Amino acid sequence: MESRSTFVTVIAWIFIVGAGFASFVSILQAIMVSTIFSGDEFRSIPDDAPAMARFMFQYFHLVVYGFCALSILTFVAAIALLKRKNWARLIFIGILSFGVLWQIGGLIMQLFLFPEFPAPPEGEGFEEFERMGDIMLWFSFALAAALSGLLIWIIKKLVTQPIVSEFTVVGDT
Repeated sequence: MESRSTFVTVIAWIFIVGAGFASFVSILQAIMVSTIFSGDEFRSIPDDAPAMARFMFQYFHLVVYGFCALSILTFVAAIALLKRKNWARLIFIGILSFGVLWQIGGLIMQLFLFPEFPAPPEGEGFEEFERMGDIMLWFSFALAAALSGLLIWIIKKLVTQPIVSEFTVVGDT
């Protein structure tokens, strides 16, 4: 009888549930975007809008479809991870690595995007606005650091010899 770690089983089930729900929601979003929005709505963004907002509006369909594909890939990989397929472990490591890069990219975007948002005129409420912006930035940094740390920890566990030995390599179907 082969030994199966609780770690892989728990991680697989967490991601099966999360990615399953995300896949369902993203499929509905993709259907909605494909049927309701022709794309003309997103071409009328003002020229003075922040660059990231213009980018998101210009490639809105691509973002929605990309998230849908990533959700489905994660769901399929999580099921195969539960079955101890080595290809799924490798794909899962790639998805988690992408998650770390996504967190870092999100922080960088905030650093560049936040100054582009209009601030209230100096005077009453301006200091509170700046303080709230600082709090939001630090909270985002802490959240991204914690989530990245968790994802890196999972990746490190998935590449340890005891975990790798659980996965089928020859005849991996």
